[in-house]
Amino acid sequence: MKHILITGGAGFIGANFVNHFIANHPEYHIINLDALTYAANLDNIQLKDTELERYTFIEGSITDRTLVESIFEKYNIEGVLHFAAESHVDNSITNPGVFIETNVKGTFNLIDVAYKFWMEKPFKFKDNYRHCRFLHVSTDEVYGTLGETGLFTEETPYAPNSPYSASKASSDMVIRSYHHTYGMNTIITNCSNNYGPCQHNEKLIPTIIRKALANEPIPIYGDGLNIRDWLYVLDHCMGIDLAFHTGISGEVYNIGGRNEQNNLYIVNTICEILDQKVPKSDSYKELITFVEDRAGHDRRYAIDATKIETKLGWKASENFDSGIIKTIDWYLTKFQN
Repeated sequence: MKHILITGGAGFIGANFVNHFIANHPEYHIINLDALTYAANLDNIQLKDTELERYTFIEGSITDRTLVESIFEKYNIEGVLHFAAESHVDNSITNPGVFIETNVKGTFNLIDVAYKFWMEKPFKFKDNYRHCRFLHVSTDEVYGTLGETGLFTEETPYAPNSPYSASKASSDMVIRSYHHTYGMNTIITNCSNNYGPCQHNEKLIPTIIRKALANEPIPIYGDGLNIRDWLYVLDHCMGIDLAFHTGISGEVYNIGGRNEQNNLYIVNTICEILDQKVPKSDSYKELITFVEDRAGHDRRYAIDATKIETKLGWKASENFDSGIIKTIDWYLTKFQN
């Protein structure tokens, strides 16, 4: 049985991935390293009794190099799927140092420990570790912002505009350097905006649902016309799984849902669905409130997922209309209990 380290496996995407990966890959033992910061929730990991023996949780930070080294030694780690990151843009504006510490220095710790554990020297793996791979999960925000047309591809130059995206761009470059300088077997995935079950309350879609159900003002930045490409979280997890197992070493794969929507469409759609599912005297749309725009707010993101679709055979199974229903139903259970 192979021992795989998953970092940030109690976060939104990480927890969904742990659930998916254990259910679909009985050949792996997963070691989940998570610092359990405010955005993590171990309750989001739902395993069957028969799966528990293939799962180990360790509380700790990727910035703790001694801990990371001990995990590689104790469990003989043969692969890394790196989700752990500070990810909330607003928080990066008020406290950017934490993002540099976790996203840049933490990523360096992981890849450097993996290099020293798996390889004898640059471009020479130790005999038992030739198959080992490091997959780094990143974001489309590293590419900056788009105009009214065009899509981000794997060839789009990096142009991060927030401390968060700058820290993720930096971590991407660290991973790239370890492939080109040391010959490490790495994959980078850059995803569009995720949504779905288990997302932290601070994010846009959970905030809309939470505020609506509480009959509180629903805050929308600026004019609400900022556009994002929305990707259902399980589709993202399946893309990462595919890239980890079949991707080409050193490559980057953009994972997007081909579901471009602006924030006004998002909030109006959610309110219309809630009007049907949890009706009240007036529409939830009456709660929509426009607030001062976020500093450096990128206008539009959209991913061209052609490479992972054609090279690896991935395709999003959910469109926004189907995925948002599943998402709202999950949050109704959460917020109404």
